[in-house]
This record gives sequence, structure tokens and C-alpha cells, in this order.
Amino acid sequence: MTVVVPDLTREKALLREFDVVISCDEVGRGALAGPVAVGAVALDAVRARKRVPEGLRDSKLVPELRRPDVAQRAKEWVTHSAVGWASAAEIDEFGIIGALGLAAVRALEELSTQDVAISDAVIILDGNHDYISPISTTALTVRPVIKADRYCASAAAASVIAKVARDTLMVELDQSEPQYGWTRNKGYGSAAHRDAIREHGLSVHHRASWAIRDEVSLF
Repeated sequence: MTVVVPDLTREKALLREFDVVISCDEVGRGALAGPVAVGAVALDAVRARKRVPEGLRDSKLVPELRRPDVAQRAKEWVTHSAVGWASAAEIDEFGIIGALGLAAVRALEELSTQDVAISDAVIILDGNHDYISPISTTALTVRPVIKADRYCASAAAASVIAKVARDTLMVELDQSEPQYGWTRNKGYGSAAHRDAIREHGLSVHHRASWAIRDEVSLF
């Protein structure tokens, strides 16, 4: 299989129109437990001239043991970075798309505290659907890009930064709920995780609406 190496082709083109490019990518969308997280990174023309960190890829393509190092180098490479969160309860209340919007807006708000003018930036959003604009109270320029995390280096950086942050959180949550094996499955629906739900029921960190949806397979 040919491994696609993300580059800055799209970002450099956009930086001819905008002072800053922000890229956003989500992790945890398909998990049964834990929050969803959206990583956001800001890149200006100065940082775009720097070399893309070696090994930077969509987080799913970076071996787990290497992700923390790649994420750290990605943070040092971009101008600013942030991770926004939406809880399992918010996923139950607003649905996954609404929760993704909340998490993204929170990540962008964190960037704004770092003096990133988000209203003047262009936002590359991984995927084919803009889930940010319906949630944001600020007018934003959002451009969804299918598989941005594969092809755009800044989106890959957002992906791996968010992935490491969420995995770290799930390992911490495992200390209070070790029966679900989140250190290993990070909240995703592995066979062992589903068996643990059948045996122990749902924790406060589970997405209860998803358990109802998947009732036949979970219970």
C-alpha cells in the first residue's frame, strides 16, 4: 500500500488569501465511551516555510508508541494548537454532530485566547460536512476537505495532537473504571469492552444513547 505523505500544498495556496490557516480534525467519534475531541492548529506563512515534522501523518497511521513524540513535534511546528472537548453526556444530549461542533468551537475559542484571530482565518475541516458554523456565534470561513488529515500536514498535526490528548484522558479514566479496559481500547467498541458493558453496565463516561441504539449487540 502506498503511504500518502501530507504536505502544505493546500495551506500555502490559502495563505496567499488569508494570514492564518486553521485546521481541525476530530477523534473519538466512533467510541462507545469517553468524550469526542477536536484538535485545532493555526499555521501562518512563517511556520509554513518550515519543514513538516518527520513522521507526521493522520493519527490512525502513526504507531501508538510513536504518537506522543510526533504530537509534541507537531505542537512545536505549528504557530498555536488547542484541543476542544464534548462529553459523553453532551453527545447524548446533542447528538454526535452537535457535540463535534461544540468541541470544535471550544478548540477555536482556546486558539483565540492565544491571540489567533479566528474570524479572519480560513478553517480547513477534515470531512465533507461543516459542523462548526451552525454552532459558532462568530462568522467563520470553514472549508471542509475530505481526507484532509491524509493530505494536509496541518490537519494531520491537529489529528495526532487530539489523538494523544484523548488517549491520555482515557488511560486516566481507566484508573477509576478499570473493568472496561480503556487503557487498551480507549473507549472504542472492542469485544472485551462490549463484554464488560454486559457484565457491569454503563459508567457515567459511556454514551448511553449509543447503548440504546446498539441494544442488540451490547446487551
